[in-house]
Amino acid sequence: MKHGKKYVEAMKQYDRATLYDPAEAVSAVKKTATAKFDETVEVHIRTGCDGRHAEQQIRGAVVLPHGTGKTVRVLVFAKGDKISEAEAAGADHVGGEELIPRIQNEGWLDFDVVVATPDMMGVVGRLGKVLGPKGLMPNPKAGTVTMDVTKAINDIKAGKIEYRLDKSNIIHCPIGKASFTEEQLSENLNALMEAVVKAKPSTLKGQYLKSITLASTMGPGVKINTAKY
Repeated sequence: MKHGKKYVEAMKQYDRATLYDPAEAVSAVKKTATAKFDETVEVHIRTGCDGRHAEQQIRGAVVLPHGTGKTVRVLVFAKGDKISEAEAAGADHVGGEELIPRIQNEGWLDFDVVVATPDMMGVVGRLGKVLGPKGLMPNPKAGTVTMDVTKAINDIKAGKIEYRLDKSNIIHCPIGKASFTEEQLSENLNALMEAVVKAKPSTLKGQYLKSITLASTMGPGVKINTAKY
């Protein structure tokens, strides 16, 4: 794979073979984020879990102290007085059954997170084939199936992110933008890592955190020393 000039220059800023302290890695990633837009900084955590076993599935959510730098659009499925509660809390879209054909047939997906009250999950379940593959299905573990829609919306708007294993047992999460200060990115990274470390399955034998890589959208990956966590 051929890389552009900027990428090659960025590679010279650090040593690929070195495992960096989290703060050093953040500093290196900020230096290598040279694109014309505000790049997203992501962390990729390779785990020793086997997601095929239900007890080794990792899924949860954490509120990043400095948010993600992204405006998040929230869709809430609710009924009764929960509709006005969701609207008052700042949900971008609120509705019920009438939204199903719009999402299913018209391909409407102008939202980033879906929240649902438990009594609406029968309705939302019909959207499993559309929302599931996109990682948008509400889930109690992520705090997106709840009667407390106000708290759910406030947390999401404040910078709550969901972490979960992909098919390769890797967790991919944004922790902010390249324009954030090193302190902000470091604090967001630590908040996420604390949550992931706490989520370690009790049945897991062997190493939990196999590798941690930090990278900006267009920049090369910088490896973090897993021993720090």
